[in-house]
This record gives sequence, structure tokens and C-alpha cells, in this order.
Amino acid sequence: MKSIIIISVAILFVSCQNKGEKKFDKLEKMNWLVGQWENKAPEGLLTETWTKENDSTFSGQTYFIKNEKDTVHSESIVLTQLKEELIYRPTVKGQNNDEPIDFKLTSAVENSFVFENSKHDYPQKITYKKINDKALVATISGSQQGKQSSESYPMKKK
Repeated sequence: MKSIIIISVAILFVSCQNKGEKKFDKLEKMNWLVGQWENKAPEGLLTETWTKENDSTFSGQTYFIKNEKDTVHSESIVLTQLKEELIYRPTVKGQNNDEPIDFKLTSAVENSFVFENSKHDYPQKITYKKINDKALVATISGSQQGKQSSESYPMKKK
């Protein structure tokens, strides 16, 4: 009887410990990204929509529409936590044989998340910075044709 109680307490202790662990804690810090974001500019409309697929994965769709009807750019994105790594995986139609490119999280400091892939042609760095609950700035940067380049896209949540 005494051994049954000891085993029960041990099982209870272990199960309580596991519940307290955050398995996808890096991805959870980006929950604020879920929703629809847009940037209206004279050149056109940039929209980015994020949905939570499950505990380990968000999916995103980005479109740049010119003259309210011509889609100039589109990409699908998977943001996923694989073990301890957070991976930003865009697939751009018409680039890289329509295959995804992985960017690994290299920095996560106060609502700023930096993903990098030094082997990619351009960009090598993608940054998402949360300004507040309704605003973010997405920035792509790196070396392009031998020169440093950077483009920022301030977006508002719809």
C-alpha cells in the first residue's frame, strides 16, 4: 500500500512538472502577429495575414496589389518552432523554383524578432518589430548586388 502511494505521488509530481513546461514558448511570443495587417502606399496595397495552425505553427500570406487589381508579389510563409529553433519559411511564387527558404530566429528582444539566412541572395535578414497592438514594422535587409540594402514596411492591423 505504501509503495502505491509513493508511486502515485511520483506520477502526480512528474505530470505537474510537464504541464508547467512551455513546449513552443518562442512561437507563443509572436501570438500578437496573428491577424490581418496592411500597408497602404501610393505604389499599392501590401497585406499580410497570419493564422495559427496549431501550437507549433503559424501560416502567413503576403500580397502586394498594384492599382487595386494587379497582384505584383505574393508569398506564403510558415512560421514554426522545431524543438528549440523558430523558423521563418517563406515561399515566393516564381523564385527559388517555388521552394521555401529557411530563416532562423537569431534575436528576440522586446517585441523585435530577427530571422536570418546568410546564404540567401536577398534578403538575408527579416525583422518584425511590434510597435503596439495595432502597428508593426517588417523590414527586409542585407547585401544586394554588392551593396547593403534595407526596405521597411510599416503595417497597421485591420
